[in-house]
Amino acid sequence: MVVGGALVAGCSSSAQEQGEEGAGSADTTRPPQPAQLDLSVEPGASDVAPGGAFTATVQHGTITEASLVGEDGTVVDGGTTLKDTAWRASEALGYGKTYTLKATAESEDGRTVTEKATFTTVVPQGQAEVWLNVQDGQKVGVGMPLMFTFSTDVPDRELAEKALRVRTDNDTEGAFRWRSDSEVLWRPKDYWEPGTKITVDASIYGKPLGGGLYGAQDRKVSLEIGRKVTAIVDGESHHMSVFVDDERVRRMPISMGKPSSPTPNGAYTVMSEHHGYTMDSSTYGVPTDSSDGYRLTVDYASRMSYSGIFYHSAPWSVGYQGNTHTSHGCINLATDDAAWLMKNSKPGDVITVRNSGGQPLDWTDGWSVWQLSWDEWTSEEA
Repeated sequence: MVVGGALVAGCSSSAQEQGEEGAGSADTTRPPQPAQLDLSVEPGASDVAPGGAFTATVQHGTITEASLVGEDGTVVDGGTTLKDTAWRASEALGYGKTYTLKATAESEDGRTVTEKATFTTVVPQGQAEVWLNVQDGQKVGVGMPLMFTFSTDVPDRELAEKALRVRTDNDTEGAFRWRSDSEVLWRPKDYWEPGTKITVDASIYGKPLGGGLYGAQDRKVSLEIGRKVTAIVDGESHHMSVFVDDERVRRMPISMGKPSSPTPNGAYTVMSEHHGYTMDSSTYGVPTDSSDGYRLTVDYASRMSYSGIFYHSAPWSVGYQGNTHTSHGCINLATDDAAWLMKNSKPGDVITVRNSGGQPLDWTDGWSVWQLSWDEWTSEEA
């Protein structure tokens, strides 16, 4: 160790010694080494996951030839790296099929070495599809969660998460949380930054999900976060304030749920937008022919929860908007106000309801992930 710029004499070395050590460690003096060629799968292996990485890698040499071929003659696409030190298959394999991975490398000493492995892929006990809540090319709001819904319960959540990737162009921090054994959501720690570009890649095909279940098909989309649009609905003032980039741009009279059916308090995330939408009380258990039942079509409606909470145009309640709550839980707006809001809003925008007289919104009701703090979201409790 150098201390204060001085060296202990006994630890110094002469220029001649340093030169000898340097020469001894130089690549030019090392004798050529035989190639060490490795395949990613063992000969005779069975029950191999077809969605894994199938590679041939070499040390002390270069790969001159490699192939992955099915027993029926199907050639799997693949290619080598820039320096020809590795070959990798570029497409997934089929279930329950036999393949042969073969590679040849040339050593530094000019000799060649060849390795070959014949193996069989797994026959799954079951296969699962997965669906996303976003579409390719979509522009969404700053509160948008990313939801992965499987067609069946997933036995091993950890394995499933390894196959799901969320990439952003600004390293947004976020985490998964399971809502059930078949549904997992990913949300950022804080609201998304406007302009963030996101790639969602559910690469589940050929990947184990536990209990003999494997993925059936990959899903991949790219999307972008739009401008920040949020709203606060206040039950005491009977008004909604809309904010763009944190500046209030509009204040509108509203009518929310009446005392017998109050709107839950909390942070809703806009889920979908509809024109000419039929509101039907029977969809949440109230018969249309009952005293509280209804079936009517509105010009503008945006879903905010699974339980039937929408903001929508309600010309029949204009006289109550701004002073009295008369709805079955929805946020009633004048037609012009609803049209304006839908034009300026989008799925993923956050609408916060307060002072409604209702119970707190359940975070599992819709995309209401902002009902949980970050510590709650990342806790191990389901």
